[in-house]
This record gives sequence, structure tokens and C-alpha cells, in this order.
Amino acid sequence: MTTTDTSASAGAATVPAPIPADAIRIGESRTLRFEGVAHGSNVSFFLVTSDPGQGPSLHRHPYDETWSVLEGEATIVVGDRTFVARAGDTAVAPADTWHRFTNSGTGTLRIVCIHASPVMIQEFAPEA
Repeated sequence: MTTTDTSASAGAATVPAPIPADAIRIGESRTLRFEGVAHGSNVSFFLVTSDPGQGPSLHRHPYDETWSVLEGEATIVVGDRTFVARAGDTAVAPADTWHRFTNSGTGTLRIVCIHASPVMIQEFAPEA
């Protein structure tokens, strides 16, 4: 049987606290950037809110990136594949694979871009 000692002698645990959106907002944009290392987490994420036609340029990471579309429609390119993801859909770009997404809908896109790393590492493709 496993037990957990919750007494003071077991050591003080960090008490979780919410991180205000404005503390991780990128400038004046609607995008939030959470880097796990600063908050004791092993994952990082962007919470992107974008207008039609907007999205990051082609890039890659040395770890997987997982997207969850919260609202709207995104056209996602992963390697040589292109597909459309809508609210409720999830997609994955494997490590070291060039990828990007664009708001291809007629309204706002809200998408969570989960980085399987406590520190974000992004390499952007050279512009042609």
C-alpha cells in the first residue's frame, strides 16, 4: 500500500496559482506565450487568437507540437501534407518536421499550440 505524507516534515510543496494572461501576453497582441520552465512545467504553449489569413511562417522544433483548435478553422501544413482542422480537432507535427498553420476561416481562429518542451525552440525556414 502506498501512502502520502502530507505533514510539514514531508517538505513544503509549491502551491499552484493562476498565471494572469497579461503576464504571458506577447506585447499588445491577443497571443499568449507560456514557457513552462519559468513556471515549473515540462510543457509550453501558445494560445493564438488570429484573424483570417494570419498564422506563423514555416518553422520546426526539435520536439513534437500538438494543436487543439478551440474556435474557427485552420489550414495546417505538416511536411508535405495539408489539411483543415476545425473547432474540436487536434493535430500533431512530429519533431523536426516543417509546419505552419493559417486561419483559413471567415472568423476568429483560437488555437492552442502545445510544445512538448519546457523551453520553446523554433527554427524558421529561410524565405524563398
